[in-house]
Amino acid sequence: MIVTLDTTRLALAAACLVSYGLVCTPLWRHWRNNKAQAQRPAGQAAEPGWIVAHASQTGNAEQLAAQTADTLRLAGIPVRLCTLSALSQDELQQAERILFVVSTYGEGDAPDAAAAFVGRFMTGALPLPRLHYGVLALGDSSYSHYCGFGRALDTWLQEQGAQPLVPHIEADCLADSAIGAWRHALSHLAGTTDAPDWSGPAFGAWRLAERRCLNEGSSGAPIYHIELEPLDGVLPEWQSGDLVQVVAPAEPDKPREYSIASIPSDGRVHLLVRLHLHGDGKPEGGMGVASGWLCREAPLGASLPMRLRQHSRFRLDGNAQRPLILIGNGSGIAGLRGHLRARAQAGQGRNWLLFGERHAQHDYHYGDEWEALRAAGQLQQLDVAWSRDSAVQGSAIRYVQDLLPPKASVLRQWVAQGAAIYVCGSLQGMAAGVDRALGDILGRNELDALVAENRYRRDVY
Repeated sequence: MIVTLDTTRLALAAACLVSYGLVCTPLWRHWRNNKAQAQRPAGQAAEPGWIVAHASQTGNAEQLAAQTADTLRLAGIPVRLCTLSALSQDELQQAERILFVVSTYGEGDAPDAAAAFVGRFMTGALPLPRLHYGVLALGDSSYSHYCGFGRALDTWLQEQGAQPLVPHIEADCLADSAIGAWRHALSHLAGTTDAPDWSGPAFGAWRLAERRCLNEGSSGAPIYHIELEPLDGVLPEWQSGDLVQVVAPAEPDKPREYSIASIPSDGRVHLLVRLHLHGDGKPEGGMGVASGWLCREAPLGASLPMRLRQHSRFRLDGNAQRPLILIGNGSGIAGLRGHLRARAQAGQGRNWLLFGERHAQHDYHYGDEWEALRAAGQLQQLDVAWSRDSAVQGSAIRYVQDLLPPKASVLRQWVAQGAAIYVCGSLQGMAAGVDRALGDILGRNELDALVAENRYRRDVY
């Protein structure tokens, strides 16, 4: 026998063994699972799998849940991936292991995808003595009720007798440390160190190409139209409703998300950013840091890290051929503008826009576009509400939600004809008020059915 000490040959041999192991390990797991199934006595139920349930408002929780399920499957564990509201009472009471990946939006509110679950189960008692669970809660610490829904879910599960597999984990703006802790716990639970790649697409270098204030003279905070283009000249694809994540120099570990107000054929990514300021004129924390940098501090031509992200819960998708009712206020017009531009490009003119702001003279963001679309027959209905103008005129203050009751019969007709409703803008006041008005007009059961059919979608903050 000849023994070699040649380090190059030894390294090559080691690499071959590692490669062989990577190829064989999944095959062995597949053989092991098939063998176990074949040896199971006839009539005996299959080993119960795991459930990964998600509740997402902008898609982050849904993506992390899918990656969680992929990791379990790689370990040979059968798993069902579903939205939180898709879980039935029987499934909850019979399940032995559920991993929950849930976000919080606004001041501790449950995402729309969890509304049915909250209404059916979390308002009362439901014994869950069999259940062992884990919770990954996503949130933003700039809100006072940080991870409020994730914490409420964890508390409710324990009150029902469910046992935590691991202490619940909270991820502040998708912090890498928290996501890493979840992956580590998951590897321990699954008994494997194998895991699919969880990293998102890399941030690219973009140039600040244009910036202009849209509301000079308004009593509200300044709002800026911003255009960005990739430094390498290669424009990525996206769909109306998608988001961008921008990293400001002062917050390198906290990307901030903004709705895209353009479509790829525009040649640039357009954003609509409101400048968040304290009374002393300095940027607020959280969103204020990023908005201050985008709106004032970064010079034109500056390079910034940015990446696009799918927003599956606000895309048109199956609603692309339906009539659209688009409701928003303030900078929320950004996401609705993307949809209207996509609809105009596709020749879909059955659109109804309801928009609210402060002053008609100063705050009619993209108003010329809306009037042009209406004149061209691509915007069948346009209704606006100006809160400060109505106050000055001595009439009752009108917000965008106040436009809906007088249009109740028309709204019912559009919905009966298959219309989808998209709401974009502030959670406090507008989104809650619009939801109440829609519930009063359509009935809460009908509105919940629209949610289940993906015909009522919201991008609120």
